[in-house]
Amino acid sequence: MKTQNFGYKKLYIDGQLVDAVSGEKADVICPATGEVIAEVAKAGKADAEKALISAKKGFKYWSKLSLTERTAWMTKLRSAILEKEHELRTAMVHEMGKTYAGAYEDIEAVINALEWYPAAMKNMREEQIPDYENTHTHKMISKPAGVAVAYLAWNFPLLNVGFKLGPALAAGCSIIIKPSMLSPLSTYMIGEILNSINFPAGVVNIVAGSSKEVAIPMTTSKIPAVLTMIGSTATGQKVIADSVTSIKKLGMELGGNAPFIIFEDADFDTALDLAIGLKFGNSGQVCVAANRIFVHKNIYEKFMKAYVKRASKLKLGFGTKENPEVFMGPVVTRSDRDRMFNLIEDAVSKGAKLEYGGKIPEGFPKNGNWIEPTIVSNITPDMDLFRKETFGPVAAIMSFETDDEVLELANDTEFGLASYIFTNNHKRIERFTEELEFGEIQINGVKYAIYLPHGGFKNSGIGHDCSHLALDDYLVKKRISTAL
Repeated sequence: MKTQNFGYKKLYIDGQLVDAVSGEKADVICPATGEVIAEVAKAGKADAEKALISAKKGFKYWSKLSLTERTAWMTKLRSAILEKEHELRTAMVHEMGKTYAGAYEDIEAVINALEWYPAAMKNMREEQIPDYENTHTHKMISKPAGVAVAYLAWNFPLLNVGFKLGPALAAGCSIIIKPSMLSPLSTYMIGEILNSINFPAGVVNIVAGSSKEVAIPMTTSKIPAVLTMIGSTATGQKVIADSVTSIKKLGMELGGNAPFIIFEDADFDTALDLAIGLKFGNSGQVCVAANRIFVHKNIYEKFMKAYVKRASKLKLGFGTKENPEVFMGPVVTRSDRDRMFNLIEDAVSKGAKLEYGGKIPEGFPKNGNWIEPTIVSNITPDMDLFRKETFGPVAAIMSFETDDEVLELANDTEFGLASYIFTNNHKRIERFTEELEFGEIQINGVKYAIYLPHGGFKNSGIGHDCSHLALDDYLVKKRISTAL
């Protein structure tokens, strides 16, 4: 497997590409080979403070621009990103093991967000409030909230950037983006693009570093008006706890434990296709992945046979542009692979059956983080595969008999992000859409788009990414009452 080196990438602060104040750098490791494929400036506390001051200045400028002016800059950025599409997609393949085809989803999210959110802001209307005594007129207007800080997960490097950058810039906020140190490369390249088009200084800042040195100083600062993140529930709880130095708006897209429920009357082929894609796509490293697959007992054996056959034919590899047939790459770190093995071991020790996979595939670089697509059956609620967000290519499958039984099992989780049901029984659909405790319920198919709300219940988060609802995180409301 041949990798390429992307050289050294700098922080982007106050409209400039800069080294870290400390001069510290960090290697970016390719999970497919274990090789160093780039070096990035590693931010520290001093850099975080510089970014905060820069964003504060940038907000004063950006918030005073008209929506038309902001849109022009966002359109310019969108065009510049499209010109670098191949380089950005290749970077994501190298930094986190995506396939080249899968990396397009990230590019699509960024360019769609930069186009869709200005239009959404333009369509936003002032809310008129009736006065029942006829003594005043009342209206609500929206204003940009202030500086936003965005903490991003590593699994969709640029999709996550798009989900935050689009609504923040359209709303009139400046933003500091902190990508994960596991996959900072493509986000740092966005900094280079911003610099190349002379994007207004301070409006967007990009810094990556440790939580202690970068995240905590920004979270505890009184400068940010908005803290938004995509990541684990544990990290979200930490950010919320650290944020109370001042009152900040919070937007959190956190962990998931999605039930994927296949009833006897489902379209079998559709359910099978999506059970493969939603479990093994992006190597299972997706917050809305099919985490627990429930199959009605009358079609359970048929499903298991077909599912194992399909999983066994998935092409593993380093999914560069030259390898379009690759469906699944490695997991992001060695510790994540070890975590997969621990989940499998825990389940099998408690009575589960390893149906397929569960091993390191042969013929791949030993320093890469490779694991076969894995299927484990006979899952029960006392197993970690039932309780925890797997975030890897291990499918947990169990059978059920009744609607009551599977509804109780599906809701038996601290998470509440996505859920999926496959049935043609309309009364059942009505019941499950009412009683499933998840922010998203997808019936007989799957669709995600920038205009569709993405948010969860319980420990899966606060607020929404995507859709007009995402703008709420970056706007504050004023009531204007005028005496007649």
